[in-house]
Amino acid sequence: MASSWTGERVRLRAVEPDDWTALARFADDDGRRVGRLDPPRSAESHRVWAREQAVAACDGDRFRLAVETTARAELVGTVGSHRTGTRSGWFEFDVMIGADHRRKGYATEAMVLLLRFMFAERRYHKCLAAVLAPNEASLALMRRFGFSEEGRLREHVYFGGRHHDLVLMGMLADEFARRHTLSGP
Repeated sequence: MASSWTGERVRLRAVEPDDWTALARFADDDGRRVGRLDPPRSAESHRVWAREQAVAACDGDRFRLAVETTARAELVGTVGSHRTGTRSGWFEFDVMIGADHRRKGYATEAMVLLLRFMFAERRYHKCLAAVLAPNEASLALMRRFGFSEEGRLREHVYFGGRHHDLVLMGMLADEFARRHTLSGP
């Protein structure tokens, strides 16, 4: 049976306690991602985070979902809405796909499912994303998807021994509807 949370390649689902091992592996991909370098975390901290996510009450329209493949039910990343401006009708989202699973269409499909829900079901007007300027792959993904650069916070984030720009990207609900269907499967 088709679901609003299932696409051709991926399904969005709640984070489960057993997801901690894959999530820990993704966090260790720091050599293959563009961003700040975080201190190593213990296996227990990943276990606790996954347990907390699994039982967390929905905080309005702020949530994190697991992205798994439809073919093998393999966890490949996460997607979530983490800031909202309900009065003005905007939300901010992020997507993270593990390094071994990138460039396979998983991020794009997860974004379609999430944005379709937020625009069509929750009636938001605008989606925002903040991308580090050196992360050319994520910037290219956002542009291909239909996001427009709305601003740039110059030398806003410090990592790797220097300051980097933070690029603010946006997409309106009608722009999404022109490029991607608002109705589910």
